[in-house]
Amino acid sequence: MKAVIYCRVSTKKDTQETSLERQEEELAKLAKEHQYEVFAIIKDQASGFELDRPGVLELLDLIKDESIGAVLIQDETRIGRGNAKIALIHCLLKEEVKIISQTHSGELHLSESDSMVINIVSMVEEYQRKLHNLKIRRGMKRAVENGFQPHKNLKNKGNADGRERIEVPVEEIVRLRKNELTFAEIAATLRGFGYDVSKATVHRRFKEYMSSLENA
Repeated sequence: MKAVIYCRVSTKKDTQETSLERQEEELAKLAKEHQYEVFAIIKDQASGFELDRPGVLELLDLIKDESIGAVLIQDETRIGRGNAKIALIHCLLKEEVKIISQTHSGELHLSESDSMVINIVSMVEEYQRKLHNLKIRRGMKRAVENGFQPHKNLKNKGNADGRERIEVPVEEIVRLRKNELTFAEIAATLRGFGYDVSKATVHRRFKEYMSSLENA
């Protein structure tokens, strides 16, 4: 399983560099003990109360794009403090990423109060997701009523390699991604329009598109 090591200190003072190095060394040992493949090591020098940290933003991108299964931290205060901690832990758990804490020598144990807050946030998000899906279904219904038949856009059937290349609206994938939908949510939306695509296919086509822009 691929994992990311996340280290944080509160300031950019030179004396904090030692703490960052120590965190990295100890978490590398923890990763080895749990047989995790360390995909990246991220270090932040910023307040735990802040969400706008370069390392945190990089971490969230990796989780969405690189199938990261675990994040290793020294303790829960390293991931954040106060509301920022709750928000980030919620983001990680929502993506089904394990949070491995050195303090607990395994998965992070949340306090009863933190668990309660995260459960409440999850409930609110679930209702927001239901409203979002209702809007999608209404939009699909209108599109179909206006004659849109997306299943007729599938091409390249009978591939010589024995496997059909599924045609998907790449522009729509890019647009939805810019609107911060996850690859799983994009795949679900496209399936609603008749495209038989998986999260992996959507992810692959998005990466192909971005790669073509870089090479252009």
